[in-house]
Amino acid sequence: MSEFDVVVIGAGAAGLAAARRIATAPLSLRVLEARSRAGGRGWTLKDPTGLPIELGCGWLHSADENEWCGVAATLGFALDRTRPQWRTQWKNLGFPQADHDDFRATLERFWDRLDAGGDGEKDVPGDSFLEPGGRWNGLINAISTYMNGVELDGLSARDFWRYRDTGINWRVVEGYGTLIAALANGLDISFDCPAEVIDHGGRRIRIATPRGDIEARAVIVTAPTNVLAAGVPRFTPSCRTSRGRASVAARRRRQVYLRLTGGEDIPKDAHLYGAIDRVDTGSYHLRPLGRPLVEGYFGGEFARELEMEGEAGFASFAIEQLAALMGNDVRKRLELIAASAWVRDPWARGSYSRARPGHADARQVLAAAVDQHLFFAGEACSRDDFSTAHGAYRSGVVRRRAGHFSAVRIGGAATSVSRKI
Repeated sequence: MSEFDVVVIGAGAAGLAAARRIATAPLSLRVLEARSRAGGRGWTLKDPTGLPIELGCGWLHSADENEWCGVAATLGFALDRTRPQWRTQWKNLGFPQADHDDFRATLERFWDRLDAGGDGEKDVPGDSFLEPGGRWNGLINAISTYMNGVELDGLSARDFWRYRDTGINWRVVEGYGTLIAALANGLDISFDCPAEVIDHGGRRIRIATPRGDIEARAVIVTAPTNVLAAGVPRFTPSCRTSRGRASVAARRRRQVYLRLTGGEDIPKDAHLYGAIDRVDTGSYHLRPLGRPLVEGYFGGEFARELEMEGEAGFASFAIEQLAALMGNDVRKRLELIAASAWVRDPWARGSYSRARPGHADARQVLAAAVDQHLFFAGEACSRDDFSTAHGAYRSGVVRRRAGHFSAVRIGGAATSVSRKI
């Protein structure tokens, strides 16, 4: 049986951040990763021509204070600072300017009402702040599915209100997933090695894996909430954090990439809503970073319905919507390259976390340590930066007002490390 001071479960953004920090201390460390790769829900593929395709997190949200920007600078990754056009409609296709102006004003009023009432005495669903019978309620709900992976009636208004966003969004030219995975270099990681059982009832923690048991004095678990809710790994004795797993569930959002031939007339990073009068629509990023691609976003129940048809269903729907706006000629210029499928991934079971109405405080329950030797991290554990890779990073390294440090309590003593990466 192998023995370590610290074992980290998961080589995603939170696990790698934690492991990187702990690796600077005089502690023995092992990372267990169920997949055959590092990066978790940050995953960059290459298309047949070598272009990076983001099938996981793609935007450096709150980039002006996002730690991954510092990591990118340290490791020599390039950043694209182009402002996203998420709220615009290229050439006003299917969205006349007067309607677009009315929609923008309605959306701003919705944000204002949510901002004013999101921290009310009672935690209510997000749709409580829609205008009754409002013309743009369908599109506002669609935006929630892209942002939150769920319709507003399933979203905790208080949880959403707590989310901190500076409004600055950048991209990693080589791929956000590539950047996250780069933190794995030099770490002791066992791939294809899921933690099956975590027995924390004794003086040391025993972790059962397909390759045998290992022991640790401290364990940091970074598995997504839906995986934990499915009983993977199984904790013995049961952890009180289980009360938070169903309340903070992984959401459903899909990305679809289409190759675009002959799109030189389309400006870099243009945007289209597929439809403006319903929730069942895609949001399309045209020529992201100037590349010959279309990146489509789908979320919530509509994404679940399209999933029954597989990748071809998403591609077919996206092409139909784009052809209705751009003309039938575009059909022969679009070709499916790749699509995400986090719900079907047994080590994710969803995209990123959202708190159900009435359960915003469950994130603190998820993040609570057990007996000061079993810890939890990941974007779902973040009160203010959930659903982001920088939220996962911060949960892994433990951010305090006094600065950045990592403290792993071993035998009652705290080992603090102030070095940043």
